[in-house]
Amino acid sequence: MGRALKSGAFPKANLAIAAVIGLCLCSLVAAKFAKNSPPAAVAAAAVVQAAPVVAAPPTEQSPAPKAAAPVTEKIQVRSGESLSLLFQRRGLSPRELHQLINTQPLGPRLKNIFPGHQLTFSTDAQNRLVKLTYSPGPLDKLEFTRVGEGFKGLEVIAEPERIPVYRHGVIQHSLFVASQRAGLDDSLTMRLAQIFQWDIDFVLDIRAGDEFHVLFEELRLDGNFIGHGDILAAEFINQGESHRAALYAGIGEDRSYYTPEGRNVRKAFLRTPVSFTRISSNFNLNRKHPLWKSSMPHLGIDYAAPKGTPILAAGRGRVIEASRTEANGNYIVIRHGEQFVTKYLHMSGFASGMRVGASVKQGQAIGYVGATGWATGPHLHYEFLVNGTHRNPRTVQLPQADPVPAEEFGRFRETALPLFAQLDVFKQDGLAQASPTPPRKRSASLASADRPAKVDSSSARSQSANAAAVGRTSYANH
Repeated sequence: MGRALKSGAFPKANLAIAAVIGLCLCSLVAAKFAKNSPPAAVAAAAVVQAAPVVAAPPTEQSPAPKAAAPVTEKIQVRSGESLSLLFQRRGLSPRELHQLINTQPLGPRLKNIFPGHQLTFSTDAQNRLVKLTYSPGPLDKLEFTRVGEGFKGLEVIAEPERIPVYRHGVIQHSLFVASQRAGLDDSLTMRLAQIFQWDIDFVLDIRAGDEFHVLFEELRLDGNFIGHGDILAAEFINQGESHRAALYAGIGEDRSYYTPEGRNVRKAFLRTPVSFTRISSNFNLNRKHPLWKSSMPHLGIDYAAPKGTPILAAGRGRVIEASRTEANGNYIVIRHGEQFVTKYLHMSGFASGMRVGASVKQGQAIGYVGATGWATGPHLHYEFLVNGTHRNPRTVQLPQADPVPAEEFGRFRETALPLFAQLDVFKQDGLAQASPTPPRKRSASLASADRPAKVDSSSARSQSANAAAVGRTSYANH
């Protein structure tokens, strides 16, 4: 049966077989474990996925840098300065200036700026103009704002507060001195004189003891006094004769001054067509000529005035002569309808547009005082003809302008007559009280009272919103 094994021995072949079988069993166990367990990488991923996701806090973004605020400079135009010069001084481009003055419809107004007007420049960091504000006066303002490569213009007009104020003065030496003592400035005094200029010669007719009463508007903006508005009503007593007038704006917006009866105080002609210093020669049919020393009728009045003083058309009409002769120098003749003719001699020059056929309005400048022709010094020689006959310009009866239309008289009574009544109240009152204007020095001899007027505001505001043969003979007889 074979050789008997020694006690305790194990065949080598059997050991090899046992080792192979063990390796197989280990492989089976490892495969079984791998089938039931994920790989390490997958397991790690699973762990990461299972962990709660925590969002990172958002990072705080710094705000975008703001554009630099425009640099603003406010100036007052001085004598000799132009907009071009002001742009050049600030390094602003000529192209921007060209764009500004060609901005329609307001830009062309920048071509003529005057001393005292205000300009405000606003520029960016590159010194480009972003806005220009032009203020020719306290109430009017032009704003030009950059839009793209051009500018857009806007006109802003402020509405001031209108305060009715009353003044009264008595003349001792001159109208201007009395007016200043009563608190009126010279421009307002001139306007007062212009209301009554058709009836009163304020150079020759004024006497000591003459007096005036005037109701006018003070203009205030943001509480600050900025000027005077309309004269609402006035009375001037000259050599004992009272002249009264109130402002009335007709339905057609034709503002003028009227008497309490509705008559227009304006005449068809100015009594004197120039602001003169004295009369150097009166109307005189037997005058001795200062140059030729012979008797030559002086068919007009010589008004001495500084050279260049404006000469005004005495009335509405049409120029029928505008020429020059040896005797007359530069002269103009105006026809006023079929009945009246006026003549103006020795001018230094003609106003723009003065030529034969030109229409003129009353008060329009037609030329300037000079000493051309047969003249010994600068003056205006003025003649007034009625139906071809020379009349004394100082004494001729001047035709009236149109009265208040009959269909408007009811409206006139409602708006203008209360102003006359207010003047009467102050005249009878006579109490001196402070005015709303800054205090001014007053003479102790001033027998007058001035104070704010307590007029009906609606009436005052409504009122302020509404106030022949030529004789072609030689003109050497002057």
